Parts: sequence; structure tokens; C-alpha cells
Amino acid sequence: MEIRYYIGIDVSKATLDWAVFDGKTTVLQTQSPNSEKGIKTVLRLLKELPDFSVQFSIICLEHTGIYNAVVLQQLVAASFPVWLESSLQIKQAGGLQRGKSDQIDAQRIAEYAFRFRDCIRIWQPPRQLLKDLTNLSALRQRLLLVRSQLQQPIDEQAGFVEAKQHKELIKYCRASLKSINSDLEKVNQQMAKLIENDQHLKELFTLMTSIPGVGSATATEVILATDEFKAITDPKKLACHAGVAPFEHRSGTSVRGKTRVSQHARKRLKSLFHLAAMSAIRSKGEIKDYYVRKVAEGKNKMLVLNAVRNKIIHRIYAVVRRGEKYDKNYINTLA
Repeated sequence: MEIRYYIGIDVSKATLDWAVFDGKTTVLQTQSPNSEKGIKTVLRLLKELPDFSVQFSIICLEHTGIYNAVVLQQLVAASFPVWLESSLQIKQAGGLQRGKSDQIDAQRIAEYAFRFRDCIRIWQPPRQLLKDLTNLSALRQRLLLVRSQLQQPIDEQAGFVEAKQHKELIKYCRASLKSINSDLEKVNQQMAKLIENDQHLKELFTLMTSIPGVGSATATEVILATDEFKAITDPKKLACHAGVAPFEHRSGTSVRGKTRVSQHARKRLKSLFHLAAMSAIRSKGEIKDYYVRKVAEGKNKMLVLNAVRNKIIHRIYAVVRRGEKYDKNYINTLA
């Protein structure tokens, strides 16, 4: 792919900072409001550059959640190739840096796109259904957090405060908790309805939830994280993304660290895989037998539990690839 212009965008809530790099120098730098009108104004400026062509340019920007929603929508509508990259990846690739501003960040993003042009990954927008599910999933997580913040302190106070006062505290929160539980139920119902009404999502959901330990929350989060298994096609990459892939920590003869998982992970997905593993080792079956056997051999429990997480991830990809539900009595014919 021949690229003439590398365009970096530093995204904030109110503004967008643009920098255009031609491989030698920054040929254009400007700022616009983070709005449809402001973005269209800059796109007209870009098209006035010498020999500018949409197909011979690349626009690189960081993941910033909802703040980049408008600019992504406009760029896709204008058929620009878009590269979404992790902010940490861009920062660490820049080496030792002095000074920081939105204008400088935009230049660094453009230069990053030029330096790593052989690693370009063109971003494809997810289906509208997945966007709706993503928003509902985020709302569900916030409701769960608020419920926990209300319920947990009251539960912990039991036995440490007078019974009469404890009952009063419960009474004060009862209406709020009831309302939160009602909202949670509505969100869960809407998510289930969206999945049920889409044949492809329904099939993926049915396949994944056939695996012991994998529930509706885990299945939904995997679908969103992998963009229906189109963005992450390898179970090892998902394990790395979820923070359950072990990595060595050794160097020379002096550094002999333990093999550990990385802290750079999608925390929500890691938490759900942990819950799935805990559920699987409590249910009668192959995974529980594996866990009990390895612990009996003297293996660290958390190490074995992490191996169970990886087994669940590989099973998810196996059932999706085969298009068949998980069979606990399956016997490998090559064994």
C-alpha cells in the first residue's frame, strides 16, 4: 500500500488536533472542534494538499472510547483508511519523550504511523447491533458497580453495629437497590432480545454457552472484544488480550523472574474468564478433574486456574470453528 500522507489525530472531548506527515516533515497542522462541522472543514483542507488522494493516505488515532465516535463516523463516510491504535503502544514506541501538548501528540501519532507503516491494521466499523450491545454492556457494568457500592458495606456491617441500626440502614437503601435491580433486569432483557433477534449472534451465543463455566456475560463480552471473532481470530491472541497468557521474565544470568501474566489486559474480560474458570472447576467434568489432579501434584493453585482460563478460551474458539456445541464426552480420534 503506497501512502503519501500519514495523518495523526489527537482526540479530546472538545477538540481534535491534526498533524499531516509526508515521511519527511509535517506539512499541515491544525485544530478543530470535535464536531461534524469541524471535522468536515479539516477534511476539505486535507484534500487541498498537493497530490492528495484518500486511498493514498492513512489516518491514525488512539482508542478514546466515546470521544472518537463522531470523527470515526465522518472518516468512514468519507472512505478514509483508519488505523485505531492503543495509546500505550504509541507512547512506548516513541521512546524517551520530553514535553507534551495536544499538538505534539498529534505529530507523534502521525510519525508513529509512518515508522510502523508495515504494521498498519485498517479498522473496520462494527455492526450497529454490536455498538448497541457495547453500550448496554457498559451500562450493565456501571449498575453492578453502584449496587455493589451500596450493598457490600451494609453486609459487612452486620455483626459490628447494633441490629436495630443495621435494619435501619437496610431500610434506607432498599428503594435504591430495588430500583437498581429493576434497571439491571431491563438491561439484561434488552441484551438478550438483541442477541435472540440476530441469527448469527444467537448461534455464537449458543455455541459458547455450551462450554462449562461460560455464561451469558462472558459470551457477550467475548463477542464484543473479538468483533464476532473477526478482529481476534486466534485463541492465543485473545488470551494475551485478556491478560491470561503467561510470559517469561528472564535476562542473562542475573534476572530470573517468575513466569507471569501481563498487567496490560482488558480487565473486564480477565475478570469474567476468572469467574468462568471458578465455575468450571466446581462442576463435575474434565476441567475439574484436571484442576484437582494438578493441585494434587503440588502445582500452584493460581497457576492451574490460569491454565483453566486458557483451556476455556481454546474451547470457545474450537466450538465456533467447528460450528458444534461443546461435547463433554468427545474423544479425539488421533489420541
